[in-house]
Amino acid sequence: MKNNKLMFSLFGLLWLCACSNFLDRTPLDQPSSETFWKTANDFNVALAACYASMQRGLYSDALPCWDNLTDNGYGQHPEDGYGLTTEIVNGNISPNSGGFIATVYAGALADIARANIFLNQLNGFTGFDPSKKKIYEAEVRMLRGYYYSYLYRCYGEVPIIDKPLDLSSQNQPKASAADVFQFMMKDVDFAIGNLEDVKYSANSGHWTKDAAKAFKARMLLYVAYDDFGTAKNDIMQQVKKLLQEIRNYSLAPEFTDNFQDDKQEKCPEIIMSVKYLAPNNYTWADVWYGDWIVVSPLSNLISEFEFPDGSRGTVVPHDSKGVINVNEYTNEDLKRRDSRLAKTVFIDKYIVKGASYTPSNNRSLGTGLQKFLSQNLQTPYSGASQCQQDWVLLRYADVLLMLAEAENEINGSPTQIVYDAVNQVRRRSSMPELPPGLSKEEMRNRIRHERRVELAFEGLRYFDLKRWKIAKQVLNNVKDGLTPYKFEDKNYLWPIPQSEIDKSNGTLIQNPSYK
Repeated sequence: MKNNKLMFSLFGLLWLCACSNFLDRTPLDQPSSETFWKTANDFNVALAACYASMQRGLYSDALPCWDNLTDNGYGQHPEDGYGLTTEIVNGNISPNSGGFIATVYAGALADIARANIFLNQLNGFTGFDPSKKKIYEAEVRMLRGYYYSYLYRCYGEVPIIDKPLDLSSQNQPKASAADVFQFMMKDVDFAIGNLEDVKYSANSGHWTKDAAKAFKARMLLYVAYDDFGTAKNDIMQQVKKLLQEIRNYSLAPEFTDNFQDDKQEKCPEIIMSVKYLAPNNYTWADVWYGDWIVVSPLSNLISEFEFPDGSRGTVVPHDSKGVINVNEYTNEDLKRRDSRLAKTVFIDKYIVKGASYTPSNNRSLGTGLQKFLSQNLQTPYSGASQCQQDWVLLRYADVLLMLAEAENEINGSPTQIVYDAVNQVRRRSSMPELPPGLSKEEMRNRIRHERRVELAFEGLRYFDLKRWKIAKQVLNNVKDGLTPYKFEDKNYLWPIPQSEIDKSNGTLIQNPSYK
């Protein structure tokens, strides 16, 4: 039995799983404020509900869809429920866009509101030991900071809301992006100062001190480059210090241990994840990615994976639209490259326990996403499949690569710290160590390569391209998708959804590039 997952099940958190709300699943239970918030157990249940907000698709099982906005993947489904990623990739977004544009904004604000209700009630409750009360406050403020991270990275200027709102106060003006970032960091810093200093496996499902530090490092890296892509030394120094304080974790023996249900509970690499427990609390991830092909990896990404000797070799054969000839290039060909490739991508048929299964949906590019498919469910996958795999938000491989990035930018040439961090990740997949004598620029490219192949479809590539200030350069040169790519400077931020502006009675102002 997975530790702490039972809490979610007992609470009876029911989630909608239809295609139309793939990104926007929320709990159906709403306890009455007149009968709730009276006992310590009420707060235990409410804390579980706050964590259940993390099961909203955009933070968990829809994370792979974020890579459909990049040179990693293609989203063949045009429906609003799958993020309308093609519309974003085409550069055709507007204040009236749906998908991610609308859902991230509304979803994050709803989850922030839930956190604010909890914090407001906790403030007046005296039935807790003060130290426990601090921990609860730290956990929920960390959750609030996490939700704000999506608002900040996607929209920039948004309202800062730190208390429950009523009809008289519901229309809040935007704050500056700098103020939003500082508010978010204040929550994260409080969490670092008050969360329990334990390994994640001992407090499974809850934010810990190390997880908060790793997340802070991730967000500092997001603001660590100026508009020209030049690193800011003072921020990189902060990132390095934070990451070197994380010592309770190590790489899992196998890359796949991070993503398989029966390995995750004791996985030494997982620092934070979103929890699931079937039959009451599960996802359709195996159906989405294995059978419906919600994400199709691009040949561009496949070619990024090196051969075992460290060479890149030839580009994966594909036609002018990026479609792979599955009769000429198969799953066996994937195995000839970096071992992570065949564990991330499948060609034509997905693999479960050595057997191949043909997806029921169109394989528009000839590819599918193998990385997150459960090896323990009845196959072939169907609507009855109940995936209880946890969705990893932070893991030690990312910590190592963030540390390598910060250390490389701090110094004039790569230090041993950089080599050691990157080589740990490469050795796990039996890839050769990096050659000595690399320049700072060469190492920067190696680190970025390693992030791309190690962390593919974990919801990070889109934000990596934006923070490095290379999104325009990279995305406008993607030639192997079924849709044209167009990224302009204004696309570094999204428009505020028009529906939110209309509801605000003129209080909310649209982002300048979308007026």
